[in-house]
Amino acid sequence: MMAIAIAVQNIKEKMKPALTAILTAKFFSITPVCQKMFVIIPMAMQISISKIKYTIKNPKASIKFLFLFNLNKSLNITIHSPVRMLTFNYNYCQAYTLFLFDWLFSSCYLEISICEVIMGNLKIYLDKDINTELIKSKKIAIIGFGSQGYGQSTCLKDSGCDVVLGLRLGGKSDVKARDYGFKTMTIEDAVKWADIVQILIPDEIQSEVYENQILPYLRKGQYLMFSHGFNIHYKKITAPEGVSVIMVAPKGPGHTVRSEYLLGRGVPCLIAVYSDAAGDSKDVALSYASAIGAGRAGIIETTFKEETETDLFGEQAVICGGVSALIKTGFEVLVEAGYSPYMAYFEVLHEMKLLVDLINQGGLADMRYSISNTAEYGDMTRGPKVIGEQSRTAMKNLLKDIQSGAFADEFMNEMKSGCKNFNTLRKENADHLIEKVGEEIRSSFKWNNENKIIDRNKN
Repeated sequence: MMAIAIAVQNIKEKMKPALTAILTAKFFSITPVCQKMFVIIPMAMQISISKIKYTIKNPKASIKFLFLFNLNKSLNITIHSPVRMLTFNYNYCQAYTLFLFDWLFSSCYLEISICEVIMGNLKIYLDKDINTELIKSKKIAIIGFGSQGYGQSTCLKDSGCDVVLGLRLGGKSDVKARDYGFKTMTIEDAVKWADIVQILIPDEIQSEVYENQILPYLRKGQYLMFSHGFNIHYKKITAPEGVSVIMVAPKGPGHTVRSEYLLGRGVPCLIAVYSDAAGDSKDVALSYASAIGAGRAGIIETTFKEETETDLFGEQAVICGGVSALIKTGFEVLVEAGYSPYMAYFEVLHEMKLLVDLINQGGLADMRYSISNTAEYGDMTRGPKVIGEQSRTAMKNLLKDIQSGAFADEFMNEMKSGCKNFNTLRKENADHLIEKVGEEIRSSFKWNNENKIIDRNKN
């Protein structure tokens, strides 16, 4: 069951009876806790609530509203008074987002509109929920030995699974895989041998390799597996009848999948079933995810569509494109203003990792708990000026291109036409001053060269 919790704080004693009557009549329950009043609104799946209102009448009451929402669509809040109206719009609010308003009210009322709430209970699978032995009864062919190929295959091997690598024999990946003790085959022979064919080569070459080296050798009863839904969702690859199509998508690079596994931990995973000819595809996906360490952290079921579109959006708008652009722009602004490039590097790039670690462990709340009041105030008052409505509009446009397939087509055309623009952008970014400064700074830190996750000569 979902709930919306509204806490009304700092209410004068004489207001409480009237407000309690209003809220109790309007909603389901009200419970006073530590001088706070909580209203819990139970919500089922797929309902729509519009214009929930209550009125507060007190000329000088300082009211603080604390909203805790569990939504994945849109929320509109409007505060009305004789002299002022404030409106807040939050689209695609995710679980447990915190909104805090503190305003001196005169006669006013609060209006909340919630549109199309469709979020249900979240099921997280752990090793205790999974048949971890199932995957050991399957022969697994990993196609590719890049970041994910390396990370997943080594973890599967250590978990006691029967794994071969389908590669170009004699190539660099073949040499690396053999150094790790793997048996390697041609892609064609690996497909013939396997029960599960996990395709972990780059998105842009998957469809060609699939058509020429995988599809002709697939047979009924096999499982075609991916770690990103791109080629299935955008119809670049279509599996034949009788072949199950599943996804196990670690939410981290393959090198991190491996490093976390070796530490006795794991990287969370998404699983999805696109077609289930075998009848046990979900169980197989869960068992595979467990074998690469995900059952230690958590496994969540999704769909190919949702994984593909949210993954691309996250990469472009936030964790890769957004963060990279933010760091570079901040660096450039400081350097152009006459500050040392070394100081600029520390302030906008080096510290990013330290704060992201806090966010990863305890959300934005833990990060704000750890930083100074000065930093927290600057965060909440200046951050929205940098990432404001213009950025929100740009993000929405990116999402539209992802949903329509326009980005997928642009990307595939760029790859097929020789990557001229792609390579130009790569060189421009590699030549940026922040890279030169960063390389110099990092090389002087002893700790930076110890226990590196990525060694390009080995993995």
